[in-house]
Amino acid sequence: MSLISLGMSAEQERAYRYFLRRPQADLATAADDLGLPCLERTVAELRERDLISERLVPVRPAVAVDLLVRRQMSGLTAAWDALIELGEEHRSGRPIRLVEHLGDADVTKRMTKLIADGPHELLAINPAGPPPGSAGRILLPAGHPSTGQATGHRLRITREPLWPVAIVDRTVAFAPAGPPGGTLEIRLPGLVTMLVDVFEGMWARARDLGDQPLAPIEHQVLDALTRYGTDDAAARALNVSVRKFRAHVAELMSRLGARTRFQAALRARAHGWL
Repeated sequence: MSLISLGMSAEQERAYRYFLRRPQADLATAADDLGLPCLERTVAELRERDLISERLVPVRPAVAVDLLVRRQMSGLTAAWDALIELGEEHRSGRPIRLVEHLGDADVTKRMTKLIADGPHELLAINPAGPPPGSAGRILLPAGHPSTGQATGHRLRITREPLWPVAIVDRTVAFAPAGPPGGTLEIRLPGLVTMLVDVFEGMWARARDLGDQPLAPIEHQVLDALTRYGTDDAAARALNVSVRKFRAHVAELMSRLGARTRFQAALRARAHGWL
């Protein structure tokens, strides 16, 4: 197999193979044997690529092939990044940068436009509000009060520190830019892949919404729902206002994904909460 296919020039390959066969040869002898008057320049190019030492000792073939492949892959990654950028420019009709700083007002518009042409996967950590039309997985902090609005999404709760990140189709990520504010839209594949890996790790360690243990007051509210016929009576038993009692009930129903109190009681029993 020729090493030209891995990015070597014909002169570089001839020189590398020569010094593999004759590691003790000097530069002048090699130039005569190979008929390459410009061998010194060719050897310098091999040194720049870490394929031969200052003492004209070539690296082992396995190392050389590994270095050449890595260089080729680096070039392919750059080409892929450029292809993504150019394709997005063609689709959207506007210049695209692989990392772009957005104002807060532009983020929702940009995300909504991304998902406007059909269902898309969304991976999000503690979002202010998932955009309509998306479906995916969302990580929320422990004690998060709102779950009912996330229709169509799988939810998990985590006690790990969170920062708001949203990833659309595993190709575009939105993350805080830090001071002075704003959001970064990230299309750089390597960086987006890293953020996806972070999300997946946190998701694996998180717990499903229904698996979270109840707080003492939540146990009391569930018990009161089964023992008292009216909200007034249940609220008096718990020594809270009717409004507060109903707020607790609404949170529990949202957490259980229940539409009625009866359904909430059934699901609470299925979870072993009653």
